[in-house]
Amino acid sequence: MRLTKRNADSIKPTNTDISLWDCGRGSVPGFGLRVRAISGSKTFVFMYRNRYGKFKRLTLGRYGLLTIEEARKLAKDAAGKVAAGEDPSEEKQRDRSALTVNDLLDEYLKSGAFASKADTTRSVDRGRIERHLRPLLGKKIVKELKPEDVRRAFAAIRDGKTATDIKTGHRGRAIVTGGEGAARMATRVFRAILSWAVKEGLAMSNPAMGISLGTDGVRTAVISTHEQYTRLFRALDKLEEEQRIRAHVADCIRVLALTGARRNEIAAMRWSWVDLKRGVLTVPATAHKTGKKTGTKEVALPTAAQQIIKRQPEGNSEDYIFPPASGRGPVSLTKPWKLVREEARLPDDLGLHGLRHSLATQMAIQGAGAPEIMSALGHRQLSTAARYIKSVDEARRDLMEKHTAGISAAMAGKESAKVVPIRRESGE
Repeated sequence: MRLTKRNADSIKPTNTDISLWDCGRGSVPGFGLRVRAISGSKTFVFMYRNRYGKFKRLTLGRYGLLTIEEARKLAKDAAGKVAAGEDPSEEKQRDRSALTVNDLLDEYLKSGAFASKADTTRSVDRGRIERHLRPLLGKKIVKELKPEDVRRAFAAIRDGKTATDIKTGHRGRAIVTGGEGAARMATRVFRAILSWAVKEGLAMSNPAMGISLGTDGVRTAVISTHEQYTRLFRALDKLEEEQRIRAHVADCIRVLALTGARRNEIAAMRWSWVDLKRGVLTVPATAHKTGKKTGTKEVALPTAAQQIIKRQPEGNSEDYIFPPASGRGPVSLTKPWKLVREEARLPDDLGLHGLRHSLATQMAIQGAGAPEIMSALGHRQLSTAARYIKSVDEARRDLMEKHTAGISAAMAGKESAKVVPIRRESGE
């Protein structure tokens, strides 16, 4: 039968590989779809005899990254080369042997795998590719790449050898500082790119696998008291009134604190995402962290958050609710947040993502269970939500231990410890 999307989708994996061959009007002899046993991965192939009569199989690409028509065109081009006495497999092998990391990065940036990522993830990954990976590894031949090359690149990024400060537009700047965190994230991106290259037949192995990258630092600071939240909202009011931060910025941070959403789910929020009648924000799959696996995401909007959104000047469906001061893209919050944090006397290591953790902590304090926290914040794993409950339980135990020390001493027939003030010397 003619190879179509319907019959390609209908094939289920079995214990052996399956091949579906293209037949009928407009088909290309030798063009087919191979379905791997167990895993079910589907790859377009082209079978042919070379000029010596030997059967050869050319891998065209993965189903999903290529459409059937795109793969059929590649097969037709390959058939033309065979008719002219050429060998497409040998040509591909020669190209792969000379493929540089720069070439590989170019292919990846044009791929469906990269296109399927969220907008913000693409922007960040592109920055890591252009600022770190290309300068350090771009000229190397992919076939000759070794784990030691990746380790050296990691060390160079960590030590700031790719640090730069360049102008990126009329008012834009790219400040690249490097550091261990930047090295870790850039290497993870490169590892994922090489894994993709192996699946696509562009690389034979992944030399970035197995390299120790260390562990990410975890920010534990949260807003845990009513007083801290009061200082936060008073600081926003004051800075907005004094015009030290824009009203759009202040309102964006308020909504972040009220919803526990991730930064760009609110900073990049568009009017078409919001349903104020239902009190729900629907984030498209391409605009949030786990969208590739979970699809669209719904974020509940408390009444206070709805009121903040209602008072924004309404625009077109794809306009940002909190527009930037100038240029394109979501509103920038990094510098304003530092001002807010200092004004509110909040911990220095409290990031904007800490507002998400803070809401989860407040829910745990008020008795919410892990499934409720998981649902409200959109966590994919129950264990992530359970961490907040565990931390609150530990704090409660410590508090109970502190305030029942006297009772425990009395029960044991001992005197409770006395608190003695320590006299401070002058000038200390």
